[in-house]
Amino acid sequence: MDKKILHGDGVIIGTGTIYGQSVCIFAQDFTVAGGSLGLMHARKITKIMDHALKMRVPLIGINDSGGARIQEGVNSLAGYGEIFFRNTLSSGVIPQISVILGPCAGGAVYSPALTDFVFVVDKISKMFITGPEVIKTVLGEEISMDDLGGAKVHSEISGNAHFYAESELECFEQIKKLMTYLPWSNDQKAKRYETREPDQKYKIDEIVPDDPRQPYDVRDVIKAVADDSEFFEIQEYWAANIVIGFARVNGESCGFVCNQPLVLAGVLDVDSADKAARFIRFCDAFNIPVITFVDIPGYLPGVEQEHSGVIRHGAKVLYAYSEATVPKMTVILRKAYGGGYIAMSSRHLRADFVFAWPGAEIAVMGPEGAANIIFRKEITESGNPEETRKQKVKEYKQKFANPYVAAARGYVDSVIEPSETRKLLIHAIEVASKKSTSMPKKKHGVPPF
Repeated sequence: MDKKILHGDGVIIGTGTIYGQSVCIFAQDFTVAGGSLGLMHARKITKIMDHALKMRVPLIGINDSGGARIQEGVNSLAGYGEIFFRNTLSSGVIPQISVILGPCAGGAVYSPALTDFVFVVDKISKMFITGPEVIKTVLGEEISMDDLGGAKVHSEISGNAHFYAESELECFEQIKKLMTYLPWSNDQKAKRYETREPDQKYKIDEIVPDDPRQPYDVRDVIKAVADDSEFFEIQEYWAANIVIGFARVNGESCGFVCNQPLVLAGVLDVDSADKAARFIRFCDAFNIPVITFVDIPGYLPGVEQEHSGVIRHGAKVLYAYSEATVPKMTVILRKAYGGGYIAMSSRHLRADFVFAWPGAEIAVMGPEGAANIIFRKEITESGNPEETRKQKVKEYKQKFANPYVAAARGYVDSVIEPSETRKLLIHAIEVASKKSTSMPKKKHGVPPF
């Protein structure tokens, strides 16, 4: 490469405002040396990162780069290292947002991976460690850039992207909407908005079927309690058996973590555990109360899940809820079995308020399975095994699998009617707003990464 000057060195930095509040931003310019990252390019980015941290304002990075500037050798690698260090330093202090508006290749992908939210745009965004040419050379396989690391791949398969858009304009609107739910730093709370009642079309008493095997969309329950029935979902297309996102309750920004009976009956598995745990930790870092809606048969069984590390991944949810000190409200909508009951913000993980609907089933396992084990001898020796089994299932439900047993032990604070859910969540958030907790003195914990 010759010694000609690269004007701006392929990146622009500066400050601006979103809804009147200051933000810091950098945008890579692919028209200058392919947006490749050299030492000066990196220094410009780290300059605005330092500024954002010092000023306690969000950082938005627009990524459009071919990767490291090969001609600069180790200097380009040093530049990446300086960026990664600052991503980590700012984590949990200021919101960090990455927008992928072109290629983001090689080491460059790790900066977005270290930020809080990644936005991608269909047919524009490309994220990968090794490009199609390298894969063809090394493995002899041909693959398109979109199939390797396009927007849909990272939104649906890898889970690297949090928001998917059809166009750049839609992406920018998503970013602005997200910012309305967030505080500008960890020493603030998100802006409070005027309270709006939910849309009357979401009738909470009619959403959840009595039959525990019949699915429903938990997002309808969220909309039935959220202000203006507005719910801003995160990672909608990945690990859809858990639903996460933001909504306002009585004007206050809240994070929702909910089992989704429409997908895999709402079980927790490797990906959904990662998805939930990361979001819980984000909310905790930025003073956002967490509301959990529970309808879970447990963790997903099977050899594939065991070999994929469901024990280690599943433990992340336990860790995240236990560590979180923000207000934690839990509503058991229908079933809460086994380890899933414990993991989904139970009283035992120090949830501040735990409510259950009258039809909730809280037990080690489902009544059918439990009855078959506990009363196996009586059922098999019965003159009418099927009828005896039905009676024993009913008996198990009455004695064990109902919310009143847990309420009698203090594990559930109150058994409530579905129509009372929003009112009691508002009350719980208000009571817990001045919550103070003490944790053991330590440098930091060691999560099951």
